[in-house]
Amino acid sequence: MKMIDALPTKHTAANRPGSRGRLAAFGMLLNAAMAASGALAQNTPKPDWSAADMPSQRGRIVLITGGTSGMGFEDAKALAAAGARVVIAARNPQRGQDAIDRIEAAVPEARVQFERVDLSDLSSVRALSQRLAATLPRLDVLINNAAIMAPPERGLSVDGLEMQFATNYAGHFVLTAELLPLLRKSASPRVVTVSSIAVHRGAIHFDDLQFKQAYEPMAAYAQSKLAGLMFAFELQRRSDAAGWGIRSVAAHPGVAVTELVARGPGLDSEQGRQWSANRDRFQTAEQGAVSTLYAATAADARGGAYYGPTGEQQVSGPLGLAIVPAAAGDVAAAARLWAITEELTGTRFPADAARSGADRAD
Repeated sequence: MKMIDALPTKHTAANRPGSRGRLAAFGMLLNAAMAASGALAQNTPKPDWSAADMPSQRGRIVLITGGTSGMGFEDAKALAAAGARVVIAARNPQRGQDAIDRIEAAVPEARVQFERVDLSDLSSVRALSQRLAATLPRLDVLINNAAIMAPPERGLSVDGLEMQFATNYAGHFVLTAELLPLLRKSASPRVVTVSSIAVHRGAIHFDDLQFKQAYEPMAAYAQSKLAGLMFAFELQRRSDAAGWGIRSVAAHPGVAVTELVARGPGLDSEQGRQWSANRDRFQTAEQGAVSTLYAATAADARGGAYYGPTGEQQVSGPLGLAIVPAAAGDVAAAARLWAITEELTGTRFPADAARSGADRAD
């Protein structure tokens, strides 16, 4: 697999003549930058943070999409071990039962259940949301984790969306909107969206979001993950503006050894062969889950932040603040994508400004 060149923005300075006013302005900017840097440093997770550092999750209810394998499974197991009630939402009931059996074998006191959902089918997403609204008192954490990667042939969802756009992004957009009332019943709700280092070579193709003109598997994957990252940031902005009380956090796993490649382009593809040849550089699924677990549970995890491994090219390494690509920070593009997604999915987030006391009740 070709690794992503994810270099931070370069800062340059030139010694040019200027007035005292310009020097004073420069000094003010420098002081502000230093202050901001210090603030970020205070919110940077300790590099060796692990699942063992999670605070108790007893009494909290967590929903994880795609929790039957890979990092989603590791998230579910770790959260169950920390005392959370865990709902695994995925497509295959048999794999769901297998996941529950494995978690209960490792964590005998685990409270874990399976709910079927096909994120590429918006009617399935809405049906899941309705079932949860009828059976859960609230939802404390939603982890938007499920994904497919680079299927060789372009596929369409039942709603007419390109399959990666539908599964990785649009399905989670609708799920979050539908579960917002349940999340707002929590005293401290979080939405964690799992992104990818692929965002650094991604772009939002507003002229062809569904790749009708020319399908390129990895470009479509990178777009879907960039869309998810933009969604996480925009969700925080809208929550702050509307008073939803949501802490929206993004995370990426680096590159972890999971089933994603085998079930996407395939191990016999060029990409699969490169992935197999380099896998000793990659993280285990358990290691890859750390950034998501931090985003979902740590008291210091900030809304609107992006966490992941900070080693070479962000493939692996110590946990920290991930590099945000410029495209993900484009506020106007994020608002445009949000509006388009509402139209494509027929889904609207509420515009109300304040939560009532009843909404906040446990």
